[in-house]
Amino acid sequence: MNDILFHDMPDGRKIACRFTAGPGPALVFLPGYMSDMAGGKATAVFDWARDQGRACLLLDYSGCGESPGSFADGTLSRWREEVLALIDAYLPQQPVVLIGSSMGGWLMLLVGRMLGNRLAGLVGIAAAPDFTRWGTTEADKARLAAGETVYEDNPYGPEPTPTHAGFWQDGEQSLQLESDIPITCPVRLLHGQNDADVPWHIALRLAERLRSPDVQVILVKDGEHRFSRESDIDLMLRTIAALPGTART
Repeated sequence: MNDILFHDMPDGRKIACRFTAGPGPALVFLPGYMSDMAGGKATAVFDWARDQGRACLLLDYSGCGESPGSFADGTLSRWREEVLALIDAYLPQQPVVLIGSSMGGWLMLLVGRMLGNRLAGLVGIAAAPDFTRWGTTEADKARLAAGETVYEDNPYGPEPTPTHAGFWQDGEQSLQLESDIPITCPVRLLHGQNDADVPWHIALRLAERLRSPDVQVILVKDGEHRFSRESDIDLMLRTIAALPGTART
């Protein structure tokens, strides 16, 4: 990628992003935990949007991918602030469709709440809201509450996956599945039933909590968490293209 831009936050953070201009609703892709905008799903959305003449924004959260900083400082609240800042900078006044993968599916709910009437749609891909609650053992919760970092085996790479106390504590203040979610735009939730990281019933719980009357859960029986096979990406793009109210304006 030779089209990477950097957005300067007021406190000196530099947030790497890619942007292609066009009419709205604009597509904004939110990567998962320890993922970045170079991933296959993000790249596919960007390339499709550019081919369609649609506005699209990708970004790396601080401490991830091309964005400098320490991953240990990352929290949902911090990354939400970054996403909103880039939307304001690159997509002023445009309606927005948020596409969230795994943790990005949690973040899209937090960002979507802040966009108000500008939120044109949500597309969750193995969305993982509240994983600090249902995805953490009681023993690890106690360690995190005490300020420790918890490491888990990483099926996608050689290094263990860390959960830092700051991220967990912030996540516990950002839970979404405990009550009504005041989002009313069209929502599509794609989830593989072979997902070993995020149980597919989380998509059903999320669908129940969303206030929107237009929520569809699409289950792929042999789909896994990465949801990155050619057929998975094709389904994702077709779902984005068919989302009601997202005709170019």
